[in-house]
Amino acid sequence: MQHRAEARIDLFALASNISILKATSQVDLLAVVKADAYGHGLVEIGLAAEKSGADWLGVALLEEAISLRAHGVRIPILAWLVPPGSDFDSAAKHDIDVAVASLGTLKEISQLPNKPRIHIEVDTGMTRGGFLDEWDELLKADFSKVEVVGIFSHFARADEAGQQQNLDQLTEFKKKIEQLKAVGINPLIKHLSNSAATLLDSDSTFDMVRTGIAMYGLSPDVKAMGDSKKLGLKPVMQLRAKLHLVKKVPAGSPVGYGATAVTEKETKIGVVAMGYADGIPRIAQGAGVFIDGKRSPIIGRVSMDQFVVDLGVSSTANSGDWVVVFGDGSHGEYTADDWGNASLSINYEIVTRIGPRVPRIYAPHVY
Repeated sequence: MQHRAEARIDLFALASNISILKATSQVDLLAVVKADAYGHGLVEIGLAAEKSGADWLGVALLEEAISLRAHGVRIPILAWLVPPGSDFDSAAKHDIDVAVASLGTLKEISQLPNKPRIHIEVDTGMTRGGFLDEWDELLKADFSKVEVVGIFSHFARADEAGQQQNLDQLTEFKKKIEQLKAVGINPLIKHLSNSAATLLDSDSTFDMVRTGIAMYGLSPDVKAMGDSKKLGLKPVMQLRAKLHLVKKVPAGSPVGYGATAVTEKETKIGVVAMGYADGIPRIAQGAGVFIDGKRSPIIGRVSMDQFVVDLGVSSTANSGDWVVVFGDGSHGEYTADDWGNASLSINYEIVTRIGPRVPRIYAPHVY
């Protein structure tokens, strides 16, 4: 069966990125595979990351971790968005480490037998997850019923080298480590660095780095850090789709809902068999597809299942041809960075939002 669209996942590129990031950090690497591995496929990427040398896997949700275990992942897994009321029994049963960010979670997980493994999450200045107002009370808590494996926090501005907030967070993290030591708790694994910090700040590597977007070959911040090529990374996903229809239209033709675009001259348009139900941003303008050795821009609004591109009157494209929506840019095609910019968003969102109607095709080489 031929697909009308597919996300082609390059496992060789994934392995290359993991190798580069491990060589850069010189410590253990936790591969972040939350959110269906940033749209690349949870189980397949989890298994491939393990095979490629990742030391840990990290997920947001407990059910993601359980699915990885069910499909044969053996390396340690950390789940960090696990609020009170979660299925801590299943976490322990499947040998999953759990982040603790509140006294309520600590109390619940401490009721399990066999000393479940936890990582203490601390708020060092991002003001999102982690202990803050309950910290002093945590230092007085009974840790005898749990094994404190790790302590971690998360940078807010690691992609902005030289920002004082980065230094402030690093200082606060070290302070929290010392305060835990003072009450007899010395976690084996201390981790703070995300992708940006792994690439920019060797002082924050500690015992392990957590790499998400960089592992998928994309820049944490194109404007501040440069693109994939500058960072030596290889984009893992190539998105392509079929041209449902190619036809010639006259000048002055309104295109799409709301007639927000009108052809300026006679041209050929291509109807691409993807839309916002597949993750193509509805507001995207300034992106498009690559075919005939050139870029063909979007014209008009993106619809639920399709969008229109201006192929140009001399195009030789035919109905049924494949077009590249985004790739690594090596042939001149649009990239996930381009689509992020065209959608007033970021590359993270572009790859993560690719919907389940688009099959993931795994191969050693895509590009």
